[in-house]
Amino acid sequence: MSVAAPRTDQTPAHVAVIMDGNGRWAKARGLPRHEGHRRGLDAVRRIVRSAIEHNVRYLTIYSFSSENWRRPAEEVAMLMGLLKRFIRNDLADLHKNGVRVHIIGERENLSADIAGLLTEAESLTRNNTRLTLVVAFNYGARQEIVAAARRLALDVREGRLGVDAIGEDAFAARLDTADIPDPDLIIRTSGEMRLSNFLLWQAAYAELVFLPVLWPDFDEAAFVGALRLYAQRERRFGAVPERAVALSAS
Repeated sequence: MSVAAPRTDQTPAHVAVIMDGNGRWAKARGLPRHEGHRRGLDAVRRIVRSAIEHNVRYLTIYSFSSENWRRPAEEVAMLMGLLKRFIRNDLADLHKNGVRVHIIGERENLSADIAGLLTEAESLTRNNTRLTLVVAFNYGARQEIVAAARRLALDVREGRLGVDAIGEDAFAARLDTADIPDPDLIIRTSGEMRLSNFLLWQAAYAELVFLPVLWPDFDEAAFVGALRLYAQRERRFGAVPERAVALSAS
C-alpha cells in the first residue's frame, strides 16, 4: 500500500458509497447476477485502497439494505456467501493495512455465523486508525431513525433524559453512526439519482455525486473524479461563504 496523500481542506474526511449496478453489469455481458456481485467485491477492494491512498478517514459502503431481503432467496443466499467470503479472505489484509471495520445496521435475527463474522471483524480491527471502513449491512435509514426515536423515548420515560434536553446532538448520539462524522461526499454509481434509504439524517449537508459507471467498473479514476468534483464545490452549510469556511474548519 502506498503512502497516503497529504490531507487538504478539499479532501473529504468521510466518503459514503451506494454501490449500484452489479446486476445490470452482469446482464449487459450475458452473465448471471452473481458474477456481477462477485466482480463488485473487486471494486470494494479498489475503493478501500483508493480511500487510504487519498487520505480519506472514513469510508462507508452500502453493502446490504434492509429492503434487500425482498430479493429472491437464491440471490440473498449468494450475497450472504459473498459477505462471508469477503470477511474470511480480506479481513487479515484490512487489519494489516490499518483498517478499522465498523458495522452499522440491525443485527437481530441474523444467522449466528453471519453475526459472529461481523463481531470478529470489528473486534480484530477495533484499534486500527488508518481508515474506518463502515459497512452498512441490513441497514435502512428510516429504520435507524425510528430506532433512535425509541431510544430517546425510553431514556425520557426512565428519567435518564429530560424532554427539554432532546436536540440534534441527543438524537444523533442514538443513531448507528454516533461515533462517526457525517459524510462529506456521497457517491452513487449506475446513473441512478436517489439515496435509497441511505444515511438520510447524516446526509443533510453531504455533497452528492452520481456517476453513470456501473459498480463493478468503479476504479481509481472514477474515485479520483468524484474527489475532484467534491473539491470544486463550495460548501456553505446554509451560511454565507465566509461563515461556511469557519463551520467546516470547526
